[in-house]
Amino acid sequence: MKSTTLRRMTRSAAVAATLVAVAACGSPGSSGGSSGGSSGGSAGGDEAAGKSATRVSSLAALRSAERSTDRAESAEVRSTTTMGSVLSMTADGSLGWGDGLTGTLTIGYTGGTVADAMRRLGVTSMQTRYLPDAYYARMSDAFAEQVGGKHWIRYAHADLADLGADSGAYLRDQMRSSTPNQSVKLLLASGDVRKVGEEKVSGQHTTHYSGTVEVADLATRNSHLDASRLAELKKQLDQAGITTETVDIWVNDQDLLVKKVEQGDTANGTMTSTAYYSDYGVRVSVQEPPAADTQDFRALVGRQGGSSA
Repeated sequence: MKSTTLRRMTRSAAVAATLVAVAACGSPGSSGGSSGGSSGGSAGGDEAAGKSATRVSSLAALRSAERSTDRAESAEVRSTTTMGSVLSMTADGSLGWGDGLTGTLTIGYTGGTVADAMRRLGVTSMQTRYLPDAYYARMSDAFAEQVGGKHWIRYAHADLADLGADSGAYLRDQMRSSTPNQSVKLLLASGDVRKVGEEKVSGQHTTHYSGTVEVADLATRNSHLDASRLAELKKQLDQAGITTETVDIWVNDQDLLVKKVEQGDTANGTMTSTAYYSDYGVRVSVQEPPAADTQDFRALVGRQGGSSA
């Protein structure tokens, strides 16, 4: 296998595994607080007042869900992610966020150019482990044969920026700072949070909220986020090439996210991420893979003949 091909495949694996973390973790939202609907009266003032009250109630519910999710500190996750013709994947596992991102996910590659590259490496599914300073991806025997017999690749968060320009910086920042309430923050930043209705999801009564984030307007909107958090969100979306993103979340009666869907256009095509959350507070235990079976990403790419940038 040519060194340039191996480097490209290695980068694809890194991006794919990291995107799963971003997609699966960037979530939980709002809840339960009932938002009084508009009475639909003929008076324009009454209708406006009803809409305003509904919006205020929705914002209060979002803040409550953000706090509840932070306190839960862990959950079981199932997700699907697609990005244009580049990527289609599933993820299943448990994640914790009480002290940095930790956990394990099993990724299934189901389509796109990334899946094609992974199949050529003998990989159709892959285990990943997330620790506060790095994440690890277990590759196939065929891949290990190309890199000295080691199956695990370690991606230090500090090295993710080397994946390429702003996209690498975006992945690095997401892995350092993403928490499951990222979708709530996006809704709070959107400026048009609305209650869609009440629905059954995974057998639970939930309240559905929705909003659209216009990145160009983020800095000037009455977003209900402080300036530093707003600037960080805008930076991350800009780095990902996202100009508009829609966010939908479903929250149960305990103010915990049950489902989230995010969709937006990126530099690599339309991205859609759907995740389901359950068993909040589950014990998450993760260990570093054996050092003797682990290859550092930076050293691997350097050995294969050059920088990954």
